[in-house]
Amino acid sequence: MSSAQAIGGRSNSPGGVAPPAGVNNRRVSEAFELRMAEAIEDAQVPAAINVNNGDEARYPDKGGTYTKGLKHDDLGRVDPLSYQTFKTALTSGEFSDFQNIIMGGTRTLNGPQGGLAFCLVALDNAQFGQPQVPPAPAVASDQNATELLEHYWASLLRDVAFTDYPSNAMAALAATELGSQPTTSYLGPRDSSGRVTPDLLFRGGFPGETLGPYLSQFFVQPTYFGSQLIDQQQLPYAPGIDYGTGFAEWLNIQNGVPTGLQNQFDSQVRYRRNGRDLAAFTHVDVLYQAYFTAFLVLAGIGAPLNPGNPYIGSKTQNGFGTFGGPDIAGTVTAVATVALNAVWYQKWFVHLRPRPEAIGGLVHLIKTGQRNKTDVKLSNVILHSQGLQQSYSKNRSWLLSQAFPEGSPTHPSYPTGHGIVGGACITVLKFFFDGNFVIPNPVLPTSDGLSLVPYTGSDVLTVNGELNKLGHNVSFGHGIHAGIHWRSDTDTSLVLGEAVALSFLRDRAQTYNEPFTVNLTNFDGTTATISNQ
Repeated sequence: MSSAQAIGGRSNSPGGVAPPAGVNNRRVSEAFELRMAEAIEDAQVPAAINVNNGDEARYPDKGGTYTKGLKHDDLGRVDPLSYQTFKTALTSGEFSDFQNIIMGGTRTLNGPQGGLAFCLVALDNAQFGQPQVPPAPAVASDQNATELLEHYWASLLRDVAFTDYPSNAMAALAATELGSQPTTSYLGPRDSSGRVTPDLLFRGGFPGETLGPYLSQFFVQPTYFGSQLIDQQQLPYAPGIDYGTGFAEWLNIQNGVPTGLQNQFDSQVRYRRNGRDLAAFTHVDVLYQAYFTAFLVLAGIGAPLNPGNPYIGSKTQNGFGTFGGPDIAGTVTAVATVALNAVWYQKWFVHLRPRPEAIGGLVHLIKTGQRNKTDVKLSNVILHSQGLQQSYSKNRSWLLSQAFPEGSPTHPSYPTGHGIVGGACITVLKFFFDGNFVIPNPVLPTSDGLSLVPYTGSDVLTVNGELNKLGHNVSFGHGIHAGIHWRSDTDTSLVLGEAVALSFLRDRAQTYNEPFTVNLTNFDGTTATISNQ
């Protein structure tokens, strides 16, 4: 063997299955052995326990199941034949069966077969599930009703700046009603006295998320992409324009019939400052966009690398394609598709949770005296709520108003794509950067979104805390604020994304030549270790 063939050879060969006959290059042989060893190790992890909430079997009319885009009758109940073609495709997994689904309009189902793609760089989709992904709350449960109640309140506060919540009367009413729900039903954060305050509305509960401004620093801090300025302003949607509150329009949305409406833009660029702005961002973002921008912000403010980075303190070399800028940028993007396919498996082939807008249609039937037109019996938590009544007073409709003309995308709700990509990308950033670093010179937008001002509060804002906050900002922006995803969709998907990223990083760790051990803080505050030693 020549010296050139030996360069990069491992001192500890992974062993396992011998390479094919005729392979006599040491490095090629070791690459093969590493692939096989990792495949064998991953295959020894059993398939996950994946259990849905039973709503599909519970209701003959499938009122508690995702059916958007299929054919529905005049009351919004799915056509049995259309549903059967849908289930045939999900059961067989055959491309031809998906092509034969009877649809209700021209909208197509959003990539269901992505969940069937195999993963060769982490555990397979079927190996993720409980405990990260428990059954979704049942449609008739108090928790589901409380999450729907949160949606109605968020729709009423869609145009209120987050900085104005503490002084806003509607926010006070929302906080009081949500705070009155049991902790088993309302899973949002509370203060030390157990109250939900206006400032805590629509926040997540991971470490650091209740500190400082509602918006993560990674969503507001200006930065650069090379020489290109990224000032974090956007062209927002015009205020006061919501959709889906007329039953005929709502029915078209369920059938996948275009409404002919489009979001109207505000002509003034602004910093994101309210729920509608977050919805507008997530309506058209590239799923990893906010986290790639977070990487740029971290690089721009000189955030230190994770203490486990093998190049820290080196006087002769630095990271680049491994443990350097290109590696960080590439890994943030690479993990996104892996995570997305993992959650698509959960959405389509396990849970089939309906969208909030669809359950708003059941609220409409019940509140208009047509309770006998649905098999689902909803909790009085939503039916007798102040938030629902306030929404009716504004819109003269019991339906849940939407930020987008088409309502939700045409895929099931639980868990969420934005959430899982967020959880995975955040975990990657924690792997590369020091999560305890305090972000210098924090800012927040003015209530009109026209400028940034210094944050003068006493809370200390760390990289980890603001990354955790960013995950909920983005996923709640696409969910609670837009009206299209449940709180538990986001909470579950962030944790699932973390699990996918940890699997991805543990497999990738064995490919690095540098010996290293990296510790990072999980969403639950525990420590994860990634090492090749």
